[in-house]
Amino acid sequence: MTENNSIYNLSTPVVLIDENIVDANIKRVQSYLDQAGKKSRPHIKTHKIPRFAQKQLDAGAIGITCQKVSEAQVFADAGIKDIMLTFNIVGAEKMEPLRKLNEQVTLSVVADSATTIDGLAAAFEGQKPLTVLVECDTGGGRCGVQSPAQALELAKKINAAPGLTFGGLMTYPSPNGEDAVDQFFNGTKALLDESGIACPVLSSGGSPSLFSAEKAKSATEHRAGTYIYNDRSLVRAGHCTFDDCAMTILATVVSRPTDDRAVLDAGSKALTSDLLGFSDFGYIVDYPEAVISGLSEEHAVVDLSACKDKPQVGDKIRIIPNHTCVVSNLMDQIALHRDGKFIEMVDVAARGKVW
Repeated sequence: MTENNSIYNLSTPVVLIDENIVDANIKRVQSYLDQAGKKSRPHIKTHKIPRFAQKQLDAGAIGITCQKVSEAQVFADAGIKDIMLTFNIVGAEKMEPLRKLNEQVTLSVVADSATTIDGLAAAFEGQKPLTVLVECDTGGGRCGVQSPAQALELAKKINAAPGLTFGGLMTYPSPNGEDAVDQFFNGTKALLDESGIACPVLSSGGSPSLFSAEKAKSATEHRAGTYIYNDRSLVRAGHCTFDDCAMTILATVVSRPTDDRAVLDAGSKALTSDLLGFSDFGYIVDYPEAVISGLSEEHAVVDLSACKDKPQVGDKIRIIPNHTCVVSNLMDQIALHRDGKFIEMVDVAARGKVW
């Protein structure tokens, strides 16, 4: 028999978040970044929940990181006052919501092209000035200007625009790419100094680079998100253990068609098909030798051939996902608990805010 407030009494599939682990993860990372001399600006895409962002701020974070305007608006409406949007905001239809957001909070955005800057400048002329950082590609291979000279050119363009204020440099580096960050940031900073352009913020980030943040000596702040929950990919990277993973997905065994096969009620709509380099779809806490070998929308097929003990139909099991951030965007609510004792359902307030 389970206790009335046990998480095992919840209907499945359901995302479980252990608040004790959340609190410990926040404390650990804030302490590390304090010692590293970096300001913390956590990325909220991992949890998408204002109460967790407030926990991060209460622990010492200077503000939060968002990707999209609608996502940031949820946190602004919840009282978060300092938000960085690390995404090129492009399109006239996004400018009015962006102006509203800029009036409400201390906002900064990024740009890596003259086209993006021109769009922002046209929208913010005569308005409260918008702070814009130049995004730099220091090896991550995603967005960003390709050289310090290009960064200087865009900084000058931002600086000259009446409705914009140059806020500094931002990058999402490759793992262990701190030397490249320093080379790019220091080179650009030297050019900016020669041109008399102040560069108040040098923002680096990413969970893969979290525990080497002190090696990027030029960076003034670090942005990481996944650490608040942790996941299987960060266990593989050596950043944490399975005991540090706050998110699990509770699923029910709904079928045992053969001795070596189980089927769960949590498919790609609960676990995601995001492999992140794994060959299977999550780590089953209760049966570590089991392998989630395939997903359809509502089914997970589990290979039990390596298991001595095997679950039966009706058993509930917990799964640590490969990639926790994607799971957050699949659920309207998460089940908050402490050590298996259910507390309450919490809305994932920014779920689906993708523009």
